[in-house]
Amino acid sequence: MSASDTHPVHRYTDRLAAEGIDVVRVTYPDLIGTERARDVLLDHLPSACDHGLAFCRAVYHTSPQGDVVPVAGGMDAGLPDICVVPDLDTLTALPWEPGVATCLGDVTDPATGRPAPESPRDLLRTVLDRCTEHGLHPVVGPELEYFLLDATPGTPSGWRRYDEATGVVYTSGLRADGDNHLLRTLRKLRDLDIGVTNGNHEFDGGQFEINLTHSDALDAADRAFRFKTAIKELARQEGRMATFMAKPFNGAGGSGFHLHLSCLTGDGEDAHNAFDDPSAPFGLSATARHAAAGVLAHAPALAALANPTINSYKRFGPDTLAPWLVDWGLDNRSAMLRVPPERGSGARLELRLGDASANPYLLIAGTIAAALLGILAGQEPPAPLEGYGYDTAKSAMLPTTLPAALDALEADTALTELLGKDFTASYLTYKRDEVARFHRHVTDWEFTEYAFHL
Repeated sequence: MSASDTHPVHRYTDRLAAEGIDVVRVTYPDLIGTERARDVLLDHLPSACDHGLAFCRAVYHTSPQGDVVPVAGGMDAGLPDICVVPDLDTLTALPWEPGVATCLGDVTDPATGRPAPESPRDLLRTVLDRCTEHGLHPVVGPELEYFLLDATPGTPSGWRRYDEATGVVYTSGLRADGDNHLLRTLRKLRDLDIGVTNGNHEFDGGQFEINLTHSDALDAADRAFRFKTAIKELARQEGRMATFMAKPFNGAGGSGFHLHLSCLTGDGEDAHNAFDDPSAPFGLSATARHAAAGVLAHAPALAALANPTINSYKRFGPDTLAPWLVDWGLDNRSAMLRVPPERGSGARLELRLGDASANPYLLIAGTIAAALLGILAGQEPPAPLEGYGYDTAKSAMLPTTLPAALDALEADTALTELLGKDFTASYLTYKRDEVARFHRHVTDWEFTEYAFHL
């Protein structure tokens, strides 16, 4: 018997081989939540687990256009490696790609043996460790919207919305989904086993929402990350494109990324929802109210993670149902922070601030960090919003641009200390480069507005 036959990974490789799988795709999220990956032949999986897979650390500093942003620890350090080790506990077969399984990877800095400072998954782990120190175990339920697009050669963008029916929010079937995209996608996601529960057509033509079940925060972030990757891959298989861009069209609304957050306290059979208290105001415990106050207090900084692109801020505005004021309400969808009507084990907060372009790990980490700061400070929220919101006389405005949100994040030292100074510095440098590149770019709007008349 060879040494490879007795390797601890052997129990995984035997099972995969029996299922006809000969390739494992090892994936991890970059700063903007896009999947980075390498396909590993099954025979070489033990070596990948022993030694890791080498990537250039500047993968975290590379823009969507392929520019390498000068973030500390990248080009200035000679473009060093990071090491990605397969997390075999996350192995699952890809239902739409025969012979291929996928798993997440853990990212470390070979020079220190510690997680890479930019690793979103490890940032969330750090925040959750702080929660555990205080006996809290966050539970998250993600809700994500996206647009499905058909190729249209010869048009400026090359794409148009799939099945552009109007007035079809909260529908399913062929009425607004002539090619049965939703049914086909739900079934494949079910087989991927990422906790997908249901889906429907959303407000605008070609827009869909698919919901994931709630679970502990790291697992929820893992599943949301895999969900976004899967949706984009499934669209590509059909010759289409799925986008989680916040607002891809002038004549349509935006796509949200809503988070449902609660916390468990206690262990085993004694675990219970720390947000529920039938005897307290609104049926919400002091812990829930403090958490809500923390999210409100740190919302301007949180916007930099929840609304991470220049385009994000074009999703906001009156009558958009996208929150642009710092407020909270009881079962009120016009509030930034909504408290759904369920109590008992279902007591929770729903943050409606995020848009679909947000990195799941960063959005969840930032939200939990803000809630924890409120809990530790014992903050109380103001009176809840009543009626339809969007009244600037009653509530402060959130940042209206990405630069303003980045400035708010940098100024929020309590939040950045919890998220980590190294991560914050990398994120701010990366995102400010995005802003600078945008300001140098001549847009179609500028040409249309000025060229003929000036």
